[in-house]
Amino acid sequence: MFRVELDREACDGIFACLVRDDRFVEDDAGLATVDPTAEGVVDVERAGERVIATFDGDVEDATLAARACPPDAITVREEP
Repeated sequence: MFRVELDREACDGIFACLVRDDRFVEDDAGLATVDPTAEGVVDVERAGERVIATFDGDVEDATLAARACPPDAITVREEP
């Protein structure tokens, strides 16, 4: 399992993450978020302008999405 944090204040809607990991989607505000119904998504919560999601499975796609994000709005942390 791993945790993904998305800082929506830093997100500028380039959506490089969406093409790297299909669990990331565009929301109504034109910013990236996490699809709570996507395969491998265990939990999604919103804390202010942060989206915090727990994923199950391979961390590779989420890591690629975080690396592709120009404003570094995505952080991926593996959990024990």
